[in-house]
Amino acid sequence: MNQFTGKIFWITGASSGIGEALVYKLTELGAIVIASSNKIEDLKLVKEKCGESGEHVHIAAFDLSETDGIRQLVDSFISQFGRIDFLVNLGGVSQRATIEETPLWLDRKIMEINYFGTIALTKAILPYMIRQKAGHILATSSMSGRFGFPLRSAYSASKQALHGFFETLHIENQKYNIRASVIIPGRVRTNISRGALTATGEEHGRMDRGQAGGISPDKAARTILKGIKRNKREILVGGSELIMLHVRKYLPAIFFNIAGKIKSQ
Repeated sequence: MNQFTGKIFWITGASSGIGEALVYKLTELGAIVIASSNKIEDLKLVKEKCGESGEHVHIAAFDLSETDGIRQLVDSFISQFGRIDFLVNLGGVSQRATIEETPLWLDRKIMEINYFGTIALTKAILPYMIRQKAGHILATSSMSGRFGFPLRSAYSASKQALHGFFETLHIENQKYNIRASVIIPGRVRTNISRGALTATGEEHGRMDRGQAGGISPDKAARTILKGIKRNKREILVGGSELIMLHVRKYLPAIFFNIAGKIKSQ
């Protein structure tokens, strides 16, 4: 038996990429998974791919930009399982547009999905974790959540906002044995760049060159689970590109000198 056997995980962004890979890993480890996304047919396929373990996957389809029904959805699963042990917020959307060409409504949309959608689900689950005096809530940031990056102004802003919220969440709720962590992915071969929003709100439609050479979602999922086991406050996921986090922190002048030369797509 391992520490995840019988635990209740709620994963957003579970229909593809890292979220999908986590569903497979966790069900193999004996966990019960509530899988969320706004793509119900893809969620059904993920459940089917789990084989016999699929009986431990429960679908909760909703859109992170529409949060009105989240509390009722959380209540229904609490009634069913009695508790939520882990919330892994992976759902979100990226961006491929300059600040000048990005309309304000698009800034608001990206912030609504990445920030408000994430904290809405977190706020709905938190009271139950306080009551059970245990839990672990994770948010997914990005390297762009630690520094600005071309064509990602709203995305970067939404992810940087999550750091402030989740650091506060951790500090306020340590007394209830509740942990909060932030996942910081670098380059992972997922569809996030394909689904990134352009200035018109349409999908970018192609994978960035750098991302295409990134690690697999499976490897990313294994890194995240290892970070959870070690109770890490920040879980770095990726390859050599993560060095830029240290360059930005300790050598900011060098960072700003080279940042503009990085190919952003």
